[in-house]
Amino acid sequence: MKQLTFAPRHHQLTNTNVWTPDSRWLAFDVRPSGALFTGKTIERVNVETGEVEVIYRATQEACVGVVTVHPVLEQYVFIHGPENPDERWQYDFHHRRGVLAGAAGVTNLDAMDITPPWTPGALRGGSHVHVFSPNGELVSFTYNDHVLHERDPALDRRNVGVAAPYGPVVVPGRHPREYSGSRWCVLVSRTTPSPRPGSDEIHRACEEGWVGNHALAFIGDTLAVNGETVPELFIVALPQNEAGWKRPGSAPLTGTATTLPAPPSGVVQRRLTFTHNRPFPGLVHTPRHWVRSNPQATDIAFLMRDDDGVVQLWLISPSGGEPRQLTHSVAGIQSAFNWHPSGKWLGFVLENRIACCDAHSGVITFLTDGHGQPPSADAVVFSPDGRRVAWMEERGGFRQLWVTESGLE
Repeated sequence: MKQLTFAPRHHQLTNTNVWTPDSRWLAFDVRPSGALFTGKTIERVNVETGEVEVIYRATQEACVGVVTVHPVLEQYVFIHGPENPDERWQYDFHHRRGVLAGAAGVTNLDAMDITPPWTPGALRGGSHVHVFSPNGELVSFTYNDHVLHERDPALDRRNVGVAAPYGPVVVPGRHPREYSGSRWCVLVSRTTPSPRPGSDEIHRACEEGWVGNHALAFIGDTLAVNGETVPELFIVALPQNEAGWKRPGSAPLTGTATTLPAPPSGVVQRRLTFTHNRPFPGLVHTPRHWVRSNPQATDIAFLMRDDDGVVQLWLISPSGGEPRQLTHSVAGIQSAFNWHPSGKWLGFVLENRIACCDAHSGVITFLTDGHGQPPSADAVVFSPDGRRVAWMEERGGFRQLWVTESGLE
């Protein structure tokens, strides 16, 4: 078990894709806390030497954070807050964008156009937690809409979007806060302000994860017959060519004055879990986790309580069917999780230690012991070569980065 960072400041890992492809560097941001978004730099640390490098430094009072790494290239994508924030336009869910930084320079991922008529391929608000697909061609994100937020914040429901490599998207720039982007961006989830109780309709989509290169799974908040919110697992198959990404469905890709941007034609939202009648219905939002498929795209993992109310790992096929409970621990799983690149294990925090479980048997193996403080619940991430696992842990009042050998193949 090795501490990588020592500076008297917080070091924040994103929940996945934080390693460079060569498994030598970890990318992170430096916000003062997980919830306070005021960091000015995106950085990386060499896991062998401890050397720290600045990847990107924000200017004009902007803030940056939540960085992830391309699976093949030395390219980074992260949240960028507004430059020169003022009383009318500050960092918020609907006031942020994705930015790509790498050898080719720095570019906006998504365009924003908030002045009608809106531009196809541009969005109207803020994107968040950008994650490359396994082959690096697409980028997923969650989204909030400025246009509807200004109309009525209750209409601004979180959704899942994708940036496809069919840009650039150039907007007219009729508003000083608008900007162009390098990728064609659309929403792929569909939500409604008032889901019908007991139906497959959802009022929020979040915590998405790639299922291969052409599908996304995510958590969708449904309503039970009694009106209680029940988070269920959903999946969408994605277009596989440029025409598919740009072809509107039954509603405009750009949205309207009263509706959110709509998915392209052929993107159908399908529900995978049906848990309303369980003793503890629904996937859990605490600990916060992102659904994750194994590299073979044959199993999607998520967290849900067992019949005794203990948070466990569960698996389900992307085709649907009955979920399989993988872990049977007495203590609940305490963190977000990730798959080992072999697809044979999953890593997470259990009993205040870094643990992994066999993806077939559910047998638990502990990789660490004797932590000074419990590992953070935000991120437990294997390196691309599978040899190491990284996490965050507090030392001296500051969140630091740690790694240990996984011992897995």
